[in-house]
Amino acid sequence: MESPEFSASMRPYGANGGPKRKRSIMDSSPGSILDHDHDHDHDQDDHDDASPEAKGRRLPGVKRACNECRQQKLRCDVVQDPFQSCSRCGRLKLECKIESNFKRVGKRSKHAEMEKEIEKLRRLVQAARSQGFVLDDDDEAIHSQLQSPVVNSQYSHTRNPSLMGSDEAVSSLLHLKRGGSYALPRIARELEDFRLTEDDESQLFSQFFTFYHPFLPFLNPSQTPDQYYQQSPLLYWAIAAVACRRYGQDPTFLTKLSGPLTRFLWSTIGEVPQNYFAVKALCLLCNWPLPTSTSTTDPTHILCGVMMKTATGIGLHRPNHINDFSRFPVELNKDGLHDRIKTWAVCNIVAQTIGTGYGQPASSLYDWTLAVRPGDSGPFTLGPELEARLQIERFCDKVSKEMYSNASDPRGVAGDEHRAMLMRVYRREYGELHASILSQNLSPVVNLHLRAAGLHLRLAGFFDSSTTPGYVDDLMGLWRATVSFLDYILDGDKTSHEELEYQSRDQYLLLYATNYIQQMLVAAGFALLKLLRSFFAKTIDFNRGRDLFHKTIRAIRTTSVVQNDLYWRLAELMVQIWNGARLEGRSQGYTSDEGSNSVDDSLQLKVRCRHSMSLVFDSIWHWREEYQARGRGSLDANESSASSTHLDSTLAPPSQALPAALGLGTSNGALTPGGVSLAASQPNILGLSYEPGYDVWDPQNWMLDGLLDFNYSFGQPIEGA
Repeated sequence: MESPEFSASMRPYGANGGPKRKRSIMDSSPGSILDHDHDHDHDQDDHDDASPEAKGRRLPGVKRACNECRQQKLRCDVVQDPFQSCSRCGRLKLECKIESNFKRVGKRSKHAEMEKEIEKLRRLVQAARSQGFVLDDDDEAIHSQLQSPVVNSQYSHTRNPSLMGSDEAVSSLLHLKRGGSYALPRIARELEDFRLTEDDESQLFSQFFTFYHPFLPFLNPSQTPDQYYQQSPLLYWAIAAVACRRYGQDPTFLTKLSGPLTRFLWSTIGEVPQNYFAVKALCLLCNWPLPTSTSTTDPTHILCGVMMKTATGIGLHRPNHINDFSRFPVELNKDGLHDRIKTWAVCNIVAQTIGTGYGQPASSLYDWTLAVRPGDSGPFTLGPELEARLQIERFCDKVSKEMYSNASDPRGVAGDEHRAMLMRVYRREYGELHASILSQNLSPVVNLHLRAAGLHLRLAGFFDSSTTPGYVDDLMGLWRATVSFLDYILDGDKTSHEELEYQSRDQYLLLYATNYIQQMLVAAGFALLKLLRSFFAKTIDFNRGRDLFHKTIRAIRTTSVVQNDLYWRLAELMVQIWNGARLEGRSQGYTSDEGSNSVDDSLQLKVRCRHSMSLVFDSIWHWREEYQARGRGSLDANESSASSTHLDSTLAPPSQALPAALGLGTSNGALTPGGVSLAASQPNILGLSYEPGYDVWDPQNWMLDGLLDFNYSFGQPIEGA
């Protein structure tokens, strides 16, 4: 075995067995350097790595190649003194220079670095495309080079001493078409695969506080989006979702956000929120629910119960005794106490509107905290707008509980005599409330809800029989309340304050309407239908009612936020019922100017368990029974019976679908995915002509299921939950 000393003393030998001679500078000449490029480059690298003392001993006659030729290991004919560029640099128009500290860059490390850079650029380009960037034609050519494993560009350290960063490189390739900026937009927030840029975030929050906040003014417009996100991510995304309903920059935002927000909402609820800012988010999502195509997929009534139980669970209804509901001591200042009281008031306002609009018992709780205390200027004051809204909803609560919560009736409806007496009492109380609120010169939003409360009261007239004292007078009061509500929401208030005039123009009340206003609009439309097809049509101006009904159909379509959602379908159903009434009237020889003046019970409701909204459900049930025989008969019989029915030109939709930019597939609202829709399979039923695949026969499928002998397999709801 060889010893370390022996191994260290061994010298390398050449191929012939002799010792290998090490080349030195003294053995080299300018001619030999040119003849042996590889050895020359090896020598130069040795000299570059040598110590300063070794470099200082370099002989003056040694010739050096220029930087470009050294990088490529090529023969160089540069002349140093006087300096003349080499022929290669002159031919290629390169900068010919000699630097003592120049060091070659290895091709392997260079390629590895370039591959990493290209991969990063690919990812950034893909992310930029998903955020709205579009590649120009020239950029496409550059992008194709990025996709290639070999970049078709010459690498040179001397010409590119500092490489451009990845973000800057992508910015130079991509153009933001809508803004014309070369800078990548910064992502503000992400929810699953939905990304919100800072620009979109700013615009959405601005639109929310400009257009939606007046309907429910309980948030702080001076807070930034980041502050709302810190308070509650659910509140942040709820504000964004509400503002997406009419977001002109990208109409697809609402449908893209609905699925992620729905999952995030239920996961937040599943964790039992202990933050009252989450209650604020539920208030918004109950007031402006995510769109759905069927009533079975609408969770608003359930969310309302969660909202109220969460609020009481964290002690919002007892703000002065918040520590009774907290594990840790909580000290509230005046602003914190006022914010909690305001949130609790809004919870009750939203809960009452949901109870009224869905025809269900409201889960509101009007207690000492929300008691009216005239002259009180402390934290319990809500401001004129919220105070008026609270008074209106408390009135609606009394009407619902007294007229539709009779313990001695299996359906909860008060008897005819008792209901007639209550109607007289509440008519007088409503008159006082109406005068009190109008005297305050409040916003058109408040006045609209005041008229909705009057309609809620008067809809009880459909529960009366023809023998009830003052029956015709009650129907006339219902007619006037319906016309008053519709005229106000369609034409606005001409006497509103100058600062609030924007709420009376450009269909503001329709475009940004809450779910409750949409429901009352549908109820008013069905009220017109029922009154105009009955004996009462001879008591009123029939032409006025017909024109108002046509406007109501267009108004309901205006409130729709996505194609083929529930309210769009309800509008189509009302058109069908109207055409059916016209056909029935002609078959019976009835016109608005003919017939007897006898009063009958044709206006009484069969569905009586849904409070004032019983009218809507009863009308759909009546439509189902009226056309069930036709639906189960042959298609020929259906077509022959409806051949003489034509749709009024004023009722025809301006377009059978909302803009295609909404990005909704027809399967979202279709009831028979993969099959033939009813509209396509039954052409021209009741004189209606719809596009193939556009199904309007089932706006509330849980009611109309089984109407026709078709395979009803309900499609995925719009929100994708």
